[in-house]
Amino acid sequence: SSEVLEAIENVIEDVLKSLAQKKAPVLTLANRSGWRNIEFKDSVGLQMIPHCTTKQIRSDCPRSAPKFALMLKILSMIYKMVQTNTYATKRDIYYSDTLLFGSQSVVDNIINDISCMLKIPRRSLHILSTTKGFVAGNLSYTEEDGTKVNCTCGASVFTVPSNVQGIKNLISHAKFMLIVEKDATFQRLLDDDFCNKLSPCIMITGRGVPDLNTRLLVRKLWDTFQIPIFTLMDADPHGVEIMCIYKYGSVSMSFEAHHLTVPSIKWLGLLPSDLERLNIRKDVLIPFTKQDQNKLASIQKRPYIACQPMWKKELEIMAASKLKAEIQVLTSLSSDYLSRVYLPNKLQFGGWL
Repeated sequence: SSEVLEAIENVIEDVLKSLAQKKAPVLTLANRSGWRNIEFKDSVGLQMIPHCTTKQIRSDCPRSAPKFALMLKILSMIYKMVQTNTYATKRDIYYSDTLLFGSQSVVDNIINDISCMLKIPRRSLHILSTTKGFVAGNLSYTEEDGTKVNCTCGASVFTVPSNVQGIKNLISHAKFMLIVEKDATFQRLLDDDFCNKLSPCIMITGRGVPDLNTRLLVRKLWDTFQIPIFTLMDADPHGVEIMCIYKYGSVSMSFEAHHLTVPSIKWLGLLPSDLERLNIRKDVLIPFTKQDQNKLASIQKRPYIACQPMWKKELEIMAASKLKAEIQVLTSLSSDYLSRVYLPNKLQFGGWL
């Protein structure tokens, strides 16, 4: 906490120095939005280059002055929270003055900018993000406030903790971890008692694009148990994008890659080649939209695809067919095909990439 306070004090000192010299204060931020400041490293994923291009938030420019003011406002809120050892969610910060901030996305963006500028992970700024992910299966742990969580009991689903850093006493006999893209598939596997039938496992879903806490939990479980991690995604560009976020990280959070990515994650399904192999009827597949085509083309150009020849092949199959499939498409074969046939066969015979 003293490190955080000191970092904020340094920023404010610079502002005061500028004012004393009759100069307009500026805040200097790394450019988080472009690929130019990103390098790909096999062992980490996408990370920010040490000497990246920066942009200035000026206090004397009509376009950036409002952002300058909001950054100082949120810095002062963080300073108070760290001093008093209190926490707030990003929503709490937005609702503390909705008129001033205007929208939740403005707050989210500024918090990421501050975290990147101070080179301090967001959790250490005492800001918690709202969690939407779920976890189930062979896992128990104690939350920071002492609450004991036991996911192993039956088909219990637990929300991913909002302070992943604070959880301790993690216990699991799981043989692997399965990241499921969608809530509906996650619930279906739970109803089929998948976590216990085959061999004990941990299941996690970020319910679409994963929030920060879900990614932190995946990383923490990997660090703790070192068990194989598989992903179960729709066979479409959006599903591939989500899997890449878990495995390699995202451009906007590349400054935190070391805490968030798990490059050993494997693509279990649904593979574009599975659709052919399983003779899935064409009439249950969905034609690509223009947006799908653009998304796939952009993924194919990314640096990490070059070092994944098998992935590259799958994306080429998808691009050639211009068809996509949701995991639910397997119910066209039989209602419990996913948990009874598809996953057991894949896990037993190594059908992952």
